[in-house]
Amino acid sequence: MLQPSRTKYRKAHRGVIKGLAMRGSDINFGEYALKTTESGYITSRQIESARKSIVRYLKKGGKLWIRIFPDKPFTTHAAEAPMGWGKGSVEMYRAPVKPGRIIFEIGDISPEVAREAFERAAYKLPLKTKIILSRTDF
Repeated sequence: MLQPSRTKYRKAHRGVIKGLAMRGSDINFGEYALKTTESGYITSRQIESARKSIVRYLKKGGKLWIRIFPDKPFTTHAAEAPMGWGKGSVEMYRAPVKPGRIIFEIGDISPEVAREAFERAAYKLPLKTKIILSRTDF
């Protein structure tokens, strides 16, 4: 699964996701893309699950680009840890996404195959998404 090889700080503040995506909102590599329409977090497991479903459907055709990376640590406490025992340990890494952010891109395949592959991947993600079938279809 995806996670950073090193980080400057082991644990991070939660932060707030607001506004629209300014970066990563255009198709740069492939011809078709899967774009989010709401904000939230996508875990490394969800990214990997969606990637596997796309690759399985494409078989050996096409090329896939993953446009997000889970670099924000998510911490949790033990089940019976009382208040005041500090911040919990890092459980997983998540990628914060804003509306308009492109998650996956596919190239070198037909639009029908791309649509079906993205529909299968969208089932695996916790956010609402939109399929963009060409560079001009925004």
